[in-house]
Amino acid sequence: MNERSVGSLTEERAAKYLTEQGITVLETNYRCPLGEADIVGKDTDGTIVFAEVKFRRSLSYGLPEEAVHATKQNKLRRTALYYLTEHRLSPETALRFDVVAMDSTEIRWYRDAF
Repeated sequence: MNERSVGSLTEERAAKYLTEQGITVLETNYRCPLGEADIVGKDTDGTIVFAEVKFRRSLSYGLPEEAVHATKQNKLRRTALYYLTEHRLSPETALRFDVVAMDSTEIRWYRDAF
């Protein structure tokens, strides 16, 4: 299985998990000129959630959540602002940035990760 296929399956699994936790998935693989968001959702309180999904087959390169570094965080923040503008949402809309970290045995969800 190639990397893109693994990524798609992983993101589908993460979206299903978030849905089970009460998040309404609005979009997957949202792309704009400033970057991309793996999952855009809405929490029960109306907060728009931008979730970064990271997967590792092996922990030899570290935990998947450790790969969401400052550069990726800043890119996701800019992507979120673009999303708000594109969807004509108020700049005052509550936003949250989550990380869904996955390996071969478990899913870890970090709400408000950064």
